[in-house]
Amino acid sequence: MAVHPHSHRNPGFHFSFRPNRTGAPVAVPAGLDAHTAQAHALAALRILTGFVFLWAFLDKTFGLGYATASGRGWIDGGSPTKGFLGSVAAGPMRSTFHAWAGAPWADWLFMLGLLGIGVAVTTGAALRPAAGAGTVMLALMWLAEWPPARHLADGSPTMSTNPFADYHVIYAAALLAMAAAGAGTTWGLGRLWARLPVVRDHSWLR
Repeated sequence: MAVHPHSHRNPGFHFSFRPNRTGAPVAVPAGLDAHTAQAHALAALRILTGFVFLWAFLDKTFGLGYATASGRGWIDGGSPTKGFLGSVAAGPMRSTFHAWAGAPWADWLFMLGLLGIGVAVTTGAALRPAAGAGTVMLALMWLAEWPPARHLADGSPTMSTNPFADYHVIYAAALLAMAAAGAGTTWGLGRLWARLPVVRDHSWLR
């Protein structure tokens, strides 16, 4: 029976042979590479998603000249919610969002949410509460934009590209998937966070 020099298979295991530091071949389960690749992919997705929230916080706080013009940041006296919520022109919560626009409590909750979610997701600590808070925030933003609408209150077209699955839904799904997969343990502080006594006693904090 011929045996391939670099691999071995039996009904339950798949191995590939790779040289170690001394040059001697070592058997490594083939599934290990796939698991590592998946962990790295989720970690990369986690860091990029966390940066989305962190950047929004920084831009709205300091007016970095992207979504928030220079001199109109939160530290300059600008309101992070007034422009967005005040311009809501469709959906069942339009009047509610108008009432919230520019309120100090709304500004603080929004900005603390962006910062907390951004730090947690980027570092990989407290992914579960961050995913929950992020999903709530994204759901409110989805309601504010109201993708199902074809026309705004003034009759102009919304130019909505999808009545449901917009980027808010995609971000929320990514947050929930990363929390469920424990994506904070690779390139993150997930393992250290999980060792804290309060986190060990309350798994929802992981």
